[in-house]
Amino acid sequence: MKVIVPMAGRGSRLRPHTLTVPKPLVPVGGKPIVHRLVEDIAAVCAEPIDEIAFVIGDFGLEVEKELIAVAEKLGAKGTIHYQHEPLGTGHAVLCAKSALEGPVVVAFADTLFKANFRIDPTDDGILWVKQIEDPSAFGVIKMNDSGEIIDFVEKPKEFVSDLAMIGIYYFKDGQRLLQELEYLIEHKVIKSGEYQLPDALRRLTEAGYRFKPGEVSEWLDCGNKTVTVETNQRVLEFDYEDNALMFSASAKMFDAVVIPPCFVGDDVVIENSVVGPHVSIGAGTIIRNSIVSNSIIQENTTISDAVLKDSMIGSHAKYLGKASDISLGDYSVIE
Repeated sequence: MKVIVPMAGRGSRLRPHTLTVPKPLVPVGGKPIVHRLVEDIAAVCAEPIDEIAFVIGDFGLEVEKELIAVAEKLGAKGTIHYQHEPLGTGHAVLCAKSALEGPVVVAFADTLFKANFRIDPTDDGILWVKQIEDPSAFGVIKMNDSGEIIDFVEKPKEFVSDLAMIGIYYFKDGQRLLQELEYLIEHKVIKSGEYQLPDALRRLTEAGYRFKPGEVSEWLDCGNKTVTVETNQRVLEFDYEDNALMFSASAKMFDAVVIPPCFVGDDVVIENSVVGPHVSIGAGTIIRNSIVSNSIIQENTTISDAVLKDSMIGSHAKYLGKASDISLGDYSVIE
């Protein structure tokens, strides 16, 4: 099994956090998004993952090394491929041409999921989908009476289906997908200046390729700050239920309270503070005289005299509030 992870976009909706770190490497629950994504895929695969092919932009050597390490932690070979122009999802997958052979999973690195099914290697293909209330803003699938996918509709104006595609796909024959992607390029099948993967999927179904839906129980978006904080909350809850290690032995607490679920990284110091629930704290961060809840705080950051909620703070940052000595009378309000 091979996995292709297109992730060349810089994640403009998550700025400023993606100005120095690609979005898939932003941590949720103390672990990079892309690391959690490939772990989720490994959990539904019926066979080992041999290779993880990352399709990136010009992210630099350090990022490339980190991605290779993500693959190696799962016992797979990591390979790096480049998409130098934003020419669409189909073009992005084609950039990892050498990995398009045998069974392949394509997973776009801006989403996490939870699923209770396993990939059946005899299926032609599987599309991960989630039932949603308002499908008008998403690409959805259309099925026949046998439960097979027969069409793909992008942002339908009229109701077609409430099963939205979440951006993760299984193909029994990667070489067959390669042929259809090359067809798009050769015949300039372009929409809004981009080569789109659903156009290749449609050609496969028209040729008799049978896709089945793989419905997920949770679809967690990491597109912007608000939904990333919400995803961090759910991930912490999942890890807490699974009894995952969430508090480093090297973390130190002084007159502090941590309300679970939280992730506390290596060498974190929490002093005279209340942290949690739903807080992730990266390695080397110091929190003093503060109250922090439902937030992501990355590595080597200092938080002092602060009240933070629903927040996201990057690495090597300082947030220094101001302690006050006040005398407040009856019925007074400070906002």
